[in-house]
Order: sequence, then structure tokens, then C-alpha cells
Amino acid sequence: MKLNFGRLFVPVIGGLAFIYLLVPIFYIFVFSFNDAGRTNLTWRGFTLDNWQNPCGAPAVCQSLANSLQIGLAATVGATILGTGIAIALVRYRFRFNGVMNLLIFLPLATPEVVLGAALLAQFLNLRMDLGMPTIIIAHIMFCTSFVVVTVKARVASLDPNLEQAAADLYASGMQAFWRVTFPLLVPGIVAAALLSFAISFDDFIITNFNSGNVATFPKFIYVAATRGIPAQANVIGSAMFIVALLFVIGGQLLSNRRAKMLAAR
Repeated sequence: MKLNFGRLFVPVIGGLAFIYLLVPIFYIFVFSFNDAGRTNLTWRGFTLDNWQNPCGAPAVCQSLANSLQIGLAATVGATILGTGIAIALVRYRFRFNGVMNLLIFLPLATPEVVLGAALLAQFLNLRMDLGMPTIIIAHIMFCTSFVVVTVKARVASLDPNLEQAAADLYASGMQAFWRVTFPLLVPGIVAAALLSFAISFDDFIITNFNSGNVATFPKFIYVAATRGIPAQANVIGSAMFIVALLFVIGGQLLSNRRAKMLAAR
């Protein structure tokens, strides 16, 4: 049987790329069961103690709690601001509309080192103490752009005639928004919020500039990496990956179920 190498090329390259992406995650998961001792650089034996006591390493759970608080606060702030900006940019025409669209993309294109240094200079000029408030303000600033880009695509795909139909049925502008527009925007808003939280939780460079003495989970990992990341940090990373994977699978199952229900009508 003659092999078609052209047909096999894309699946093979795609599979290799997929394996390449999963190798670090596999390493994190495996070494979460390592009987590490003082370092977690080499395999010393299998144990479940790390999963039974994920807060065993000093400050690991406190840094995780700080990152979760910052991520949630930044997500709420960026989602509210970004959704409002996205609706305004798509549905309304005003002076400097094009300039606003350009400015939204600037934080996405600017290197994080530049953003972090610029924010630090502003906070120092305002004589603000570096800590949780400055981190949250910084995260809201760069997360808002991601929310705007995501929600803007969803707003642009909506049919404006739906709101006009609601107005024909004597719905006020506020009623039309909350009962027609907002429910249709929810998938885009949720996607933007999840993206915002992931970016905020994962950020290191801007956080390192503006955090002061507050330790976030990425900062903890950076400091601990010199002596081998504690196995408890691998436990937390593995658990978060599993939770995110369950969210993705659950969302896909709900989407497939909804598609089947619509097809059956």
C-alpha cells in the first residue's frame, strides 16, 4: 500500500507540536508526586504527601491567595470597563472613534517591561505605596484591552434589528439592553472574563515592577526556581490545569448539547 506523505505531513507535525506543548505540563504533574525534600530538581521517589498538604511549602498558599484576589478584582474591573468600551466603539459613532480603536491596541503591542516601568514611575510620582492596590490598577489597565477586543467581536456579530424589534414592542432602551442585548453578549463577556483572569493570574513582569513586598504566585515561582520549584507549587499548578480543563470540557459539552437541541427543532 502506497503511503501519501503529503496527507500525513500535517497530522504528524500537528501531533509533534501538541506533544511539545504538553511536555512541560506533564513534567509539572509528575513532579507534584516527587518526594522532593529540599529541592525538586531530581526524582527521589513517589509520594502523595504533596497533594495531601499543598500548603506545606512556606508562603506558597499565601502567594496563591494573593494572585486569586488580584485576578478576581482585575477581572471584575476590566470586564466592566472593557464591555462598556466595546459596546460604545461598535454601536456609536463619535469624534475620535478611530483614534480610540487605535489606543485600545497600544497596551497589547507595548512590551510589558515598558508598561511596568511606566506604571511604576506614575505610582512613584503620585506617592502611592506599592502593594495590592497598585497591582490591581496595573492589571485592570492591560486586561481591559483584551476584554475590549473579545467583547467587541461579539457585539459586531449581533443584529441591531433585534433591539429595534424590542423598541417596537414598547421596550425602553434599558429594557432592550438587559433583556435582548446583554443575554446575547454573555458568552463573549464570559470568554473575555476568563481570558482576563488567566492573563492577570499569570502576569509576572508588570507585577514585579509594581507589587512592592506583595508576593504573587508567579513571583513565588520565580524566586523558588533557583533552588527547584517546591513540589507543592507543582500540585497547585496541576490542580489549576485540571480545573481549567474541566471548564473547557464542560463548555464544549454544553455547546454540543445546545447545538443538538437547536438541530432537533
